[in-house]
Amino acid sequence: MLGKKRKLGKKLKEIKLGNSYTTTHKIEDRDLLLYLGLTDDANPLYIQHDYASETPFKRPVVPPVMIYGIITSAISMHLPGPGSHIIDQSIQYPNPVHHYAEVTIHLEVTSIQEEEHTITVHVRGADDQSKVIVEGTVTVCPAYEPESMNAKSLENFY
Repeated sequence: MLGKKRKLGKKLKEIKLGNSYTTTHKIEDRDLLLYLGLTDDANPLYIQHDYASETPFKRPVVPPVMIYGIITSAISMHLPGPGSHIIDQSIQYPNPVHHYAEVTIHLEVTSIQEEEHTITVHVRGADDQSKVIVEGTVTVCPAYEPESMNAKSLENFY
């Protein structure tokens, strides 16, 4: 990664109401195993087919925090992008996501608070059967404008 020049994401003055970003992600076994290994989460609803088949879900579900991870990645890498920071969220997960589903997450800037140096991003996601799997809002602090010439060296931070 060193030597590969990267720029900070959109600064507050570059963001407009209605700016949007959409991403699609297929949930694979590898993703689930990495999450479960990193968090030591052994919830049988996430990994045991025999247990999940006896629940109203009928088969294992994806932990909601994995869906939130797709959202945070889209925010920190695309809208507004590198240098941004999430400071608040209100997210609901109305329908479960099952293993191997393909999810589409859509982000849209719905308000800009210049005094607080924040934006509000509406989040909506659906699975490959068009069921809403996530909806809510995220308050984001976009990247700050570098204050000095020396700050330009941060363009190589990533």
